[in-house]
Amino acid sequence: PVKPATIAKSLGIGNPADGYYALKTIEASAGSAVIAEEAEVADGIKLLAETEGIFTEGAGGVAIAGLKRLVERGEIKKNESTVVYITGNGLKTTEIVEDVVNPIHINPTVSAFEESVGLKA
Repeated sequence: PVKPATIAKSLGIGNPADGYYALKTIEASAGSAVIAEEAEVADGIKLLAETEGIFTEGAGGVAIAGLKRLVERGEIKKNESTVVYITGNGLKTTEIVEDVVNPIHINPTVSAFEESVGLKA
């Protein structure tokens, strides 16, 4: 199998067992599929965190990037209600967003935490 280089590690399967069935299901349902570039995945993670307060891992970023592309292509209308399942937590892959969010590194103490969030002068 191929080892894909992607920030969406939970989806980075070189030879997915259900790939054939997924394609057949798309064809049978007259559905479609999209590709998400790495930058779009990171942007999807950031967008979800900023707008919904949800910190997802790479697969969630792929889902948001895919939704955005489908809206841009007109396959989903801008005023249409949609549901996107986000099941992975961003704490599993924090390295994905370190360049984007500029995390604050603090000592593991209550006083350091209080100081970092402005509770202590």
